Amino acid sequence: MAAKHSAGLLLFRRRAEVEVLLAHMGGPFWAKKDDAAWSLPKGELEDGEDPESAARREFSEELGLPAPDGSWLPLGDVRQSGKVVTAWAVEAELDPAAVVPGTFSLEWPPRSGRTQEFPEVDRVEWFGLEAARVKLVKGQRAFLDRLEELC
Repeated sequence: MAAKHSAGLLLFRRRAEVEVLLAHMGGPFWAKKDDAAWSLPKGELEDGEDPESAARREFSEELGLPAPDGSWLPLGDVRQSGKVVTAWAVEAELDPAAVVPGTFSLEWPPRSGRTQEFPEVDRVEWFGLEAARVKLVKGQRAFLDRLEELC
């Protein structure tokens, strides 16, 4: 069985230092977690979908905004929790207050028979690279190193 494949987009901007836009994962599992509980906007490829198209679609689904224009810098692949994640970096501005996250359904509490809606992400923030290394899930931290090399 082939590994699942996800794709995502890491926005960055240049201030006094390079900053990246990270999204805190929504839902009850992540609600009380902060360190290692943030991700770049990403998601699984649909059948026959190319990774760049999936990254654009997932950015829009998760943040409720279109993927920004600009040069897409390939950050390559990482393995995260048994799947392959392909990512690009794009230099762009985005106001976290403009984000309107998509939602997902989950049986909650577990085995309750009740389904609830939760936001895909519950907040979005800009972080300097050192702070981002703490906030980002471990499997995606290599993307920060690769971005740093490109900047």
